[in-house]
Amino acid sequence: MRAPTWTPRGRSADAILAVAMFAAVAAVTAVPTSRGPGPDMVPGLGWVLTVIACGALYWRRTHPSAVLWTTMVAAGLYYPVSEPDGPLMLTFVFALYNAAARGRVLASALGAGAALALVAYGEIRSDVNHLEDAALWLLAGWFVAVVAVGGVVHNRLAYLREAERRAAAAEHGREEEARRRATEERLRIAREVHDVLGHNISLINVQASAALHAGESDRSTAALEAIKQASKETLRELRTTLGVLRQVDELAPTGPAPGIARLAELAGRATAAGPAVRTEIEGEPRPLPPETDLAVYRIVQEALTNVTRHSDAASVLVRVRYTGPEVAVAIEDDGRPVPARTTGTGSGIEGMRARAEALGGTFEAGPGEDGGFRVRVVLPVQSRRVRPEM
Repeated sequence: MRAPTWTPRGRSADAILAVAMFAAVAAVTAVPTSRGPGPDMVPGLGWVLTVIACGALYWRRTHPSAVLWTTMVAAGLYYPVSEPDGPLMLTFVFALYNAAARGRVLASALGAGAALALVAYGEIRSDVNHLEDAALWLLAGWFVAVVAVGGVVHNRLAYLREAERRAAAAEHGREEEARRRATEERLRIAREVHDVLGHNISLINVQASAALHAGESDRSTAALEAIKQASKETLRELRTTLGVLRQVDELAPTGPAPGIARLAELAGRATAAGPAVRTEIEGEPRPLPPETDLAVYRIVQEALTNVTRHSDAASVLVRVRYTGPEVAVAIEDDGRPVPARTTGTGSGIEGMRARAEALGGTFEAGPGEDGGFRVRVVLPVQSRRVRPEM
């Protein structure tokens, strides 16, 4: 079934309600009764009060309490002067419901009580009883029911508004969470790109310098071969890292992810750049969470990059030790530490520290016990990723 193209809302609906109510009251009043023709027996004041009571409904949304008292006064003045009685009481009953439905429950209850008191007073003072005792109690019951229904409607609408507000707040929270996650992912990708390019380009730079100053052809050839391998590895890891930014219908490279299993390969490339790198694995190797495995690789990579850039070390020892719920990694060289490395500052050191702390681990960097420089990190096997400060 096709929905109507236009339905009255707001002021238009209120105006239609007022006109319809007046038409209904006037139509019932105009029906002849056994006591004579109706409209001729209703004085002009009765029609004025009818117009006032029905017209007041136009402001039912903005002034529900005022509409309630207006319709009550109009009905209270109408019935003593009009004969036969018209159904003007309907305007007051609707005003009772409207006030309660719009949160004016107390005003609605007071209005119902005042109306009942006026009706009872009129019955007592009048020589003719218009209402039987049962009818008076029935009227009171109707007033109570109307006020109760209005209060229930008000509570229901308030509940729906609160549910909509919470749904909107939840949707806003999901959007904020999505933006936060996107920011974290961009930071992670930036850190990965920095680590990949920083390490491998540093090796390329060192090997290029060695090739330019080499006196023997064998050493020059070895340096150029190392440049070739380092640049190839740089491109491969860069494609892997940036693969998450590709469109869903593009295929990203599927090479093995960096981790502890590839430390020997990393040590080989670093050895080709100058210092001899040796790796040792202690304890029983076991699978690590992907983020922990990657963090170990990147921290070793950054430490070896710092050795290549800032140290005259001849050898480097990379030791990985599995101990219960943790994995400990130490990178030690035998060079002379320069002040920039000794202070433990700089983007490289801070990047390694951030990786370790993001997984709930600890990080230390400083001079070694026997000279040189040492980097030590302990990571939990079950990572406890903490949210970075924004």
